[in-house]
Amino acid sequence: MPATPGATADAITATWREESARLVGALTRMTRDVGLAEDLAQDALVSALEQWPGQGIPRNAGAWLMTTAKRRAIDHFRRADTLRRKTEELGHALLDAHGEEDGMPDLDALVDHIEDDVLRLIFLCCHPALSPDSRAALTLRLVGGLTTPEIARGFLAAETAMGQRISRAKRTLAEAGAEFELPTGEDRTRRLDDVMAVVYLIFNEGYSATAGDDWMRPDLCQEAIRLARMLAQMVPDEPEVHGLQALLEIQASRTHARTDAEGNPVLLEDQDRTQWDQLLVRRGLAALERAELLAARGRPVGRYYLQAAIASRHARAARPEDTDWKSIASLYDVLAEVAPGPVVEVNRAVAHGRAFEPGAGLAVLEALPADALTGSHLVPSVRGDLLARLGRHEEAAASFREAAALTRNNSERRLLTARAEECDDAR
Repeated sequence: MPATPGATADAITATWREESARLVGALTRMTRDVGLAEDLAQDALVSALEQWPGQGIPRNAGAWLMTTAKRRAIDHFRRADTLRRKTEELGHALLDAHGEEDGMPDLDALVDHIEDDVLRLIFLCCHPALSPDSRAALTLRLVGGLTTPEIARGFLAAETAMGQRISRAKRTLAEAGAEFELPTGEDRTRRLDDVMAVVYLIFNEGYSATAGDDWMRPDLCQEAIRLARMLAQMVPDEPEVHGLQALLEIQASRTHARTDAEGNPVLLEDQDRTQWDQLLVRRGLAALERAELLAARGRPVGRYYLQAAIASRHARAARPEDTDWKSIASLYDVLAEVAPGPVVEVNRAVAHGRAFEPGAGLAVLEALPADALTGSHLVPSVRGDLLARLGRHEEAAASFREAAALTRNNSERRLLTARAEECDDAR
């Protein structure tokens, strides 16, 4: 019995978001052309939009899409005389599937192979030939199943410009001769770092939007968490992958408490911790525990594990005053050795300012090079907070105003301006 139009549309959207990465991954393995693979997957989606409203939703919607796409691939190669061999290969792949469901092969027996294809696709999207922004956009498009307008909205880019960026990324992969193979050895470790960096970039853009009116874009956070969970399932022996999942889950648990009823930002120490999502906290702590078990067996850990450990200290504190800031400061000291950089130093300044006294935090900031994070609001905003805690309100107000002038996020600008005005009133 055909479903209602609304139910069918919802089913198609959910199926595409869930299955698109497997679909594109399998088709890329077969065709060795990520652009063609996406076109074939999109053709299958169009067929679903045309047929499901009248015929009903298949019991195995993912298998329906996969088979439809494979049939389109066979038709494509049949039209290319020079690629008859691939037609036979695809035909055999279709005929070798086990069982029937709704007239389509049952793909359950191929799950491991398909999941491997998804991992290959993630690594392909994060090829070294692409810029970090292009990697993020292509990952959201091919692995996340987001549409170009959705990605453009997420990164506050014009839809046309985002479409061009994704198209250029696919051309770059083709020109670079990027292979649909999993890297091995040191190359795999390096590429895995790139993959995690892209997932983290996507999450951070959703968690603290760099520009625009919104303080957060939860859809990007949710997609990054989904990718991190997927990666943890596919590479279960890497503690850093579990550390990344833990970090994102714990950070995302604060989402509902990070804005007030009017959508204004709420700082960590002012948040109502009863609004933190305890399911996400438990999931994050469980992922951190898996990372710790692997680390105990001698597997190396790095920045994501350490940041997750820091986030866990906040998650375990029922009240702001219960936070173990000395432990957090120690973890930041280790993080500064493992992954040195100005952003880590700014966060280390915050931790030292809380664990000891504000002057200790200012000492960390003052040790930064004069040109560190030029054009960013991070240094003056943290300096303003530390100065305010020392009672140096005039200097603090100036720092907050400097930070407000530098940020491109309107919500953050309002917060920083308000803090400057508070310091003016306290003078």
